[in-house]
Amino acid sequence: MAAIFKYTQEGFEKLKAEYDFRTKEERERIKVAIAEARSFGDLSENAEYDEARNEQAKNEARIKELDELIQHAVVVDDSEINSEVVGLGSCVKVERNGIEVEYKIVGSNEADPFDNKISDMSPVGRSLIGAKKGDTVCVEVPSGMVNLKVLDVYKA
Repeated sequence: MAAIFKYTQEGFEKLKAEYDFRTKEERERIKVAIAEARSFGDLSENAEYDEARNEQAKNEARIKELDELIQHAVVVDDSEINSEVVGLGSCVKVERNGIEVEYKIVGSNEADPFDNKISDMSPVGRSLIGAKKGDTVCVEVPSGMVNLKVLDVYKA
């Protein structure tokens, strides 16, 4: 059975955009780099050729990975996002130790903690799923247990 990958619509669009970029622009750029490196002569001692071929292999591996992710993606329909209950695709404002933080709950493949996009499978994300405005959830994090009070739930 193939794995299922959950995405918000925004995350899925980014995935498709990367796939398009890698299969068109990046493939062509690498093809040109390989042709140029070949023109330098002896391939057995040609560092530029080796580097271009390595780049090609990495790009093709990523394309294969992206293809797999896209084929097995489950995209959350934005119209089905409930602004009453935290779920995949929800934005949630919480209070932790008197500090307000906003998170967007996303699938694990599109999580970006630096952009406050947290995975539905992370400890905080798992604890928030199903919570409503006014709820307090207790989350075990590496530094111990923390309480998060849900201040608001809304669509992005």
